[in-house]
Amino acid sequence: MDEEQNRAKTCGMQGRSIDEPRAGGWTAAIRPYLEPAPLAALAVGISSGFPYAMIGATLTTRLAQAGIDKKSVTTFALAFLIYNFKPLWAWLVDGVRLPLIGRLGQRVSWMLVAGVLVIAAVANLALVDPRASLWWTAWAAVFVGFAGATYDIVIDAYRIEVLEPEQLAVGAGMSQYGWRIGSTAAASLALLLAGRIGWSGGYLACTVFALPAMIAALILGEPKRHRAPTERRGIRGATIAIIGPFLEFFRRRGAFLVLLFILLHKIGDTLTTLTVRLLFNDLGYSNDAIALYDVGFGFWAFLIGIFIGGLLYARMGMKRSVLLSLWLMALTNLSFAGLAAAGGNANWTMAAAMCFENFASGIGGVTVIAYFSALCDLRFTAAQFALISAAASIVGRLITGTAAGRLIEAIGYVDYYLLTTAIALPGIFLFWWMMRMGLIDDSIGSAGEVEG
Repeated sequence: MDEEQNRAKTCGMQGRSIDEPRAGGWTAAIRPYLEPAPLAALAVGISSGFPYAMIGATLTTRLAQAGIDKKSVTTFALAFLIYNFKPLWAWLVDGVRLPLIGRLGQRVSWMLVAGVLVIAAVANLALVDPRASLWWTAWAAVFVGFAGATYDIVIDAYRIEVLEPEQLAVGAGMSQYGWRIGSTAAASLALLLAGRIGWSGGYLACTVFALPAMIAALILGEPKRHRAPTERRGIRGATIAIIGPFLEFFRRRGAFLVLLFILLHKIGDTLTTLTVRLLFNDLGYSNDAIALYDVGFGFWAFLIGIFIGGLLYARMGMKRSVLLSLWLMALTNLSFAGLAAAGGNANWTMAAAMCFENFASGIGGVTVIAYFSALCDLRFTAAQFALISAAASIVGRLITGTAAGRLIEAIGYVDYYLLTTAIALPGIFLFWWMMRMGLIDDSIGSAGEVEG
């Protein structure tokens, strides 16, 4: 079997390539979004987004309004690092059958348990007071991060396995729709209620967003594409169960370069996302203005970007649409440099910057996530996607948590966002080089294989 045949087999090109552009009009583009599996992806995305909002934008605002200094506020970004350690326990979601409730199915039973854990964690964060104990607030944020990361492990595995390969882009789009709905609605609800009944009440009200994923799993049931890993007993079997998913991934041609791209591609975006609320606070925007111009306008721009991302993926194919989205996401950082340079309470300038950022993020959320989903082996979906998604943001979160506040104070917001733009460039050029070398095709796993 020659190299081209090997590549066809690896990429699942027995029939149609996952990267092949699709034909069809607007009706054909919209119809896949109304199928049961993509609708389930929407529901699980809603539940995935809200824990992130609780320790992301809303907690940043909560701490800033409590009078906590910038260095301490940005240090709370380290709470997100728990998401980056989820590969350490993701194998449990693949291989451990839960007692009693396990009869509902591997994915369904874990979905219910993880959902309850998230509700408990957010309720705990709601009841702590940052002014009384910043230390306990930090631990509560870490607990939310752990619960949210565990929920994400199950949600990502469920989404990938419930979708057919040709639905991965649509499913990624619907999941991103859901993620933004969940995170935006939770952030808006927390912000609006905080000024009326306090932050504790706002956080407790947001726990309702954990329910959509649990309900979707109960209605749709266990994914048909779920492949249980081979059962092994004893210490050696447990060791293989833990490291097997990673060994399978790294045996692929160019796997280390693929991982390097995953590590690099989102650094600039992460450095921007986790600090932009500090910029808004220093520019004097009120909670209501943030809710309207950032959350509100940005929400609709994100939804439009997701739809456009689905069209680009269908018309351009996976590789070219990913490359385009990487460029767009890098350029959005320049808009925040412009916003910082404009200064003052310029509402429409903020709206324009947030619309551009969310539009580009929506496109990238479809194309990049579809590629990452296709990388998985269906025997190890939870573990491998946990590795991929954790690696995608760990560098940016480390830098944000340890140096972002100091950088902003040292060089100012304008130069900081210019720097984040430059930091995004290496990931773009690496992906372009991987395209030229054929490494993108060779990295696709069984989740991206298109039969017949």
